[in-house]
Amino acid sequence: MPYLFTSESVSEGHPDKVADQISDALIDNFLAWDADSKVACETLVTTGLVVLAGEVKSNTYLDVQRIAREVITKIGYTKAEYMFEASSCGIISAIHEQSADINQGVDRKEKQEQGAGDQGMMFGYATSETANYMPLALDLAHKILIELAALRRENSAISYLRPDAKSQVTIEYSDDHKPVRIDAIVVSTQHDDFADEKAMQEKISADIINILIPRVKAKLKPELQGLFNNDIKYHINPTGKFVIGGPHGDTGLTGRKIIVDTYGGKGGHGGGAFSGKDPSKVDRSAAYATRHIAKNLVAAGVCDEVLVQVSYAIGVKDPMGIYVNTYNSSKVGINDGEIAKKVAEIFDMTPYGIETRLKLRNPMYSETAAYGHMGREYEVVKKQFEGAGGEKKEIEVELFTWEKLDYVEKVKAAFGI
Repeated sequence: MPYLFTSESVSEGHPDKVADQISDALIDNFLAWDADSKVACETLVTTGLVVLAGEVKSNTYLDVQRIAREVITKIGYTKAEYMFEASSCGIISAIHEQSADINQGVDRKEKQEQGAGDQGMMFGYATSETANYMPLALDLAHKILIELAALRRENSAISYLRPDAKSQVTIEYSDDHKPVRIDAIVVSTQHDDFADEKAMQEKISADIINILIPRVKAKLKPELQGLFNNDIKYHINPTGKFVIGGPHGDTGLTGRKIIVDTYGGKGGHGGGAFSGKDPSKVDRSAAYATRHIAKNLVAAGVCDEVLVQVSYAIGVKDPMGIYVNTYNSSKVGINDGEIAKKVAEIFDMTPYGIETRLKLRNPMYSETAAYGHMGREYEVVKKQFEGAGGEKKEIEVELFTWEKLDYVEKVKAAFGI
């Protein structure tokens, strides 16, 4: 029997994502000036206020106020009427030194012997239903908000948009788990005030359906364009007026959008957030590593869909175990337990092995903090950083290294494909 599956996304102006972006900007700046920095930084944002808290072990000093204000400016909170504005909001820092008890379990004389920065389990997922091996509903939800942000910055076709927004996409699947059509799309976007609320609702609905959605659709492959139809149920700003938003409308915290950050409810999640954590924290690094494994397994033809789990004990370098679930889509004639054994042989899953393989000690994290950490495009960019004393440096950085298909041939060889 056909079934429905839904995923949501939130914009870069959503208060939780504002917090994530500030935390990851701090991570990047610490790593830019001291690649061995150990950081766990949380951010809270609310009306006119940013609070930074966390633990750091680093040989550098940062102007955290300047960094936070730059992030808020880039997102678009630059007007006093938003009640959260980059140049005027208060910023409180309660960042202190990392616990020596934790650090002794991570740092070793030999870097390859470093232990995991925490216990826990992490999941990676991939599916062949999209070109980037991501669940379709989440991929479309992200694309809707990326395009909405582009329209906001253009300030031409739609001139009343404010930074905060959410989207949701519901897909109908066939009995054999193939996407058939889009059943519903939800978009809630913050906007400037209107004199006439009824006219406002009609204008926003018409612009989303007639301007935004066609732009999103035009960038998709023909087979995905065919999922759009005249029977889609649209819910545009379903509560009506959405003028008060962002950190003034809802307090934001680092790490509250972990399903948006990963697979939209498909696959699994170990519960640990990513943003604000350096790569010694396996909550982050091992989640990237398992995504890298899952994507390369599907791309190599081992299976059409896969969930990979890894688990750690704090201070211990070797994982407790690796679990693989191919959802009965395996094409290699062996069971999932045997696939997991081969995965353990192909991929070094020690914290040091993950950090070096995916080059995670580089300042690559600001770009992950909105529109998902997975399914993004690998690229090489040059990033500029300014130190607390005004000194500047430019660093060439590889982004989204866990999205590379650089292990496909190794996987094929191991599985005889």
